[in-house]
Amino acid sequence: MGRRKKYDNAFKLKVALEAIKEEITVSEIASNYEIHPQQVRQWKREFLVNAESVFQKDNVDKKKVEELETEKEDLQNLIGQQTIQINFLKKNLKKLNID
Repeated sequence: MGRRKKYDNAFKLKVALEAIKEEITVSEIASNYEIHPQQVRQWKREFLVNAESVFQKDNVDKKKVEELETEKEDLQNLIGQQTIQINFLKKNLKKLNID
């Protein structure tokens, strides 16, 4: 049984843009790139559905990145505190000769 081919985003974009131009038929595009015509239609539809995201402000992404950075810092602080506590407990267990 054959494996599925994986196409990179640049290739998908190239095919989708060519389909949007409608200078040649979907079948011709599919033949030129050796892919199924349905795949061309799917990539075109997917491109058109997500096209508005190109013009959206990066504010949403920036906010999400800032939130993730804050969460990362909080988790790093928590790990640091737990490391200190573990080391303290190990030290005191050794003093009590409890292993």
